[in-house]
Amino acid sequence: MAHLSELQPQDSRHYFMLPQAPEDAGYYVYGTPAGGQFQYAHPSMMTVLLWVEREWAAIDSRKFGIGNISKAGGIKNEHASHMNGLQVDVRAIRKDGLQLPVTWHDHEYDEKATGRLIGVFFSHPLVKKVLFNDIRADPRVHPWPHHDNHFHVEL
Repeated sequence: MAHLSELQPQDSRHYFMLPQAPEDAGYYVYGTPAGGQFQYAHPSMMTVLLWVEREWAAIDSRKFGIGNISKAGGIKNEHASHMNGLQVDVRAIRKDGLQLPVTWHDHEYDEKATGRLIGVFFSHPLVKKVLFNDIRADPRVHPWPHHDNHFHVEL
């Protein structure tokens, strides 16, 4: 039997890359650079993401987008965060279910569904903060520059 470490790329910190296209997953991946190069997660973050994915799939058939987490080895990048594997960017939910970006100003933005997804994240005890510019979606979010089409989750 193969172990996860034999199947999933792992970095020097022993963080695994988020599975990129698991069958029947409740999420899809996006981010720059592509191919999971910015999706190495601390074990706690991996646990939260897979837990949220299962909780979300139970309440909504649309997949949510998981973006930048951390580059392999925690290499510095254009973000001031996303180096320790404990932050993740998540796309806002679209009404049409397409796996494309949408800002909270757009007609296709689903405020209620995005608020439910944020609520699922907040229901996990490791989630400490969510940054997003639509404070109507969930009053616990904090506005932050350049967070109109995704929210940032911190553990």
